[in-house]
Amino acid sequence: MLSLNVNGSNHRVDVEPEMPLLWVIREQLGLTGTKFGCGIAQCGACTVHVNGEPIRSCSLPVSSVGNQKITTIEGLSPDASHPIQMAWKALDVPQCGYCQSGQVLAAAALLKRIPKPTDQDIDAAMTNICRCGSYQRIRAAIHMAAGTGKGIGSVIHYAGPGADAACTTCTAELDIDH
Repeated sequence: MLSLNVNGSNHRVDVEPEMPLLWVIREQLGLTGTKFGCGIAQCGACTVHVNGEPIRSCSLPVSSVGNQKITTIEGLSPDASHPIQMAWKALDVPQCGYCQSGQVLAAAALLKRIPKPTDQDIDAAMTNICRCGSYQRIRAAIHMAAGTGKGIGSVIHYAGPGADAACTTCTAELDIDH
């Protein structure tokens, strides 16, 4: 029997010690926001925070976590009010959405470490793969959440769903003229 602290709650799970943390989170705890992508820690769909650091949970044995604090997308903010989540919505970042919980957690960890990241900081930290290629909007949302005002031009002329809301939001929050 292993003890885990996930999203601020203690859980006891009866699993094999080498079981990947991802499967404990999804199958044992029922928290399905963390996704399986590649199974070899390359794509980042399985990203969670372990003591605030982004970790790819698909290849991390649950026994290696110990008493560390695990945060999944469900625990980042109870009402989706984290600045990254709000920017993601405002700029309509996801397309298929499959990678987005991992992207959001990676971005939140980046902003905690570097509150005003440059494009180079974002490129270095955001190694998660997006099958839809929404990297421009991911970068813009990170800048929006950081309040830097950079990167918004890449989404201003986006004509898909939420385009008007994205323009209004970025204009109001970041005082940007189009």
